[in-house]
Amino acid sequence: MPRNARIRIAELEAQVAARDARIAELEAQVAARDARIAELEAQVKALTRRVAELEAQLRRNSTNSSKPPSSDPPGVRRPPREPTGRRAGGQPGHEFHERELLPPEQVNRVIEVPAPERCHSCNEKLEGGQREVHRHQMVEIPPLQPLVTEVRCHAVECAHCGTLNRALAPEAVGHVFGERLSAMVCLLVGKYRLSKRLVRDALSDLLGVRLSLGAIGNREKEMSAALSGPVAQAEQYVRDQDAAHLDETGWYEGKVQGHHRRAWLWLAATALVAVFRISSSHGGEVAKALLGEDFAGFLITDRWSAYNWYETALRQLCWSHLTRDFQGFIDRGGESARIGQALMEERNRMFKWWHQVRDGTMSREDFARRMSEVEQEVGRLLRQASVCAEDETAGTAAKILQLEEALWTFVQVEGLEPTNNFAERLLRPCVMYRKTSLGTQSPEGSRFVERILTAVTTLDLQQRNVLEFLTDLLYAHRRGLPLPSLLPFSTTAQTLPPA
Repeated sequence: MPRNARIRIAELEAQVAARDARIAELEAQVAARDARIAELEAQVKALTRRVAELEAQLRRNSTNSSKPPSSDPPGVRRPPREPTGRRAGGQPGHEFHERELLPPEQVNRVIEVPAPERCHSCNEKLEGGQREVHRHQMVEIPPLQPLVTEVRCHAVECAHCGTLNRALAPEAVGHVFGERLSAMVCLLVGKYRLSKRLVRDALSDLLGVRLSLGAIGNREKEMSAALSGPVAQAEQYVRDQDAAHLDETGWYEGKVQGHHRRAWLWLAATALVAVFRISSSHGGEVAKALLGEDFAGFLITDRWSAYNWYETALRQLCWSHLTRDFQGFIDRGGESARIGQALMEERNRMFKWWHQVRDGTMSREDFARRMSEVEQEVGRLLRQASVCAEDETAGTAAKILQLEEALWTFVQVEGLEPTNNFAERLLRPCVMYRKTSLGTQSPEGSRFVERILTAVTTLDLQQRNVLEFLTDLLYAHRRGLPLPSLLPFSTTAQTLPPA
């Protein structure tokens, strides 16, 4: 082969090799850029998902989540109620309420104002018997001052051995602070949610009684010990009932590394007895402990997973919580909004009929017959939502469907409510207590709070006087007498002697 041909072939081979190298280099660059593009696309997708999550959090308020109304930012509007066309205030035909006059035996002083001698209109002299007496009562509180009892224990010296023999104080006066004062201290803390300093100031300003902060703490410890037995009875009473409401809210107990330690305040309530418990756990074991292993009644709760251990057929889910879920569907827009709006319409139909059942204008049989159509439509819509493109809507719908049977228990079981509003109303004062006190500082403080809340709430449900009960309780506790009971229709005799 001629020399020039070999040179030319070598040049061509070099060019091919250079071209192949360049192609390989460009392919590597393209592959690197493809990988970078894929990485950036993944980041964009993750950031888009994160932005959607944050926007969803910004949209959450008391109308579409479990957040309380107090956390709503300015501008949040609750779904408007349908106008009734009536003016605000009392309606024609409503029951009239006015302050009732106390019976004569409860009146301390009577001022007789004689009838006028002449007519206010024509000034003629009035003759004849008196026709009526207009009664007006004015209520006032006399100046308050504490009743102080001083016990003087005399002593005598023995002439034989020189021993000084001092008389022993009666057991009934062995305490510095009486039962009613101690009960009032605990009532100001447990019902009116005053701090120890405010209790100290209130007693000083209103009663002229001066207590130290330590003395107030000691009153709480004594009351907690006295309430231990009655609260245990109340817990057993709840476990024996045919139905109970359960709910929980956040709490704090003590501190860890300078931060408040997270805890939860649990509630198990019936119509006349409510039991509270503070625990560091938010799990189902607390609910089991409250209800007991043998509880076989119906359970009204929200969808919190801590209640999923209980038989679904014996549960009733709270439709107030479901309403917020459906409102969340609507607020997300798109297909979620269409399904959410349809679910809300079925919800409105259900509550309209349910209110008629409670008012006695619709029979339960008619209600159950009408509800079969609502049940089918709600199930169909939830199944549509469970395959919706919006992940959060699909996830919420799937979780509701897992408990679908518990949506309709109240339709067949008389006496059950479709909401857990009863428990939420009982928890609301406790939430305000937590906000002002920041929880409790120790397990002992938690025991006092849960026991005093149990007593105060239960007695309010039974319309019993809380101060009198706590006073009687301490009187019996200090003397080893039978303790008054928190149970309804209790026949336990009052142990406090007449004043």
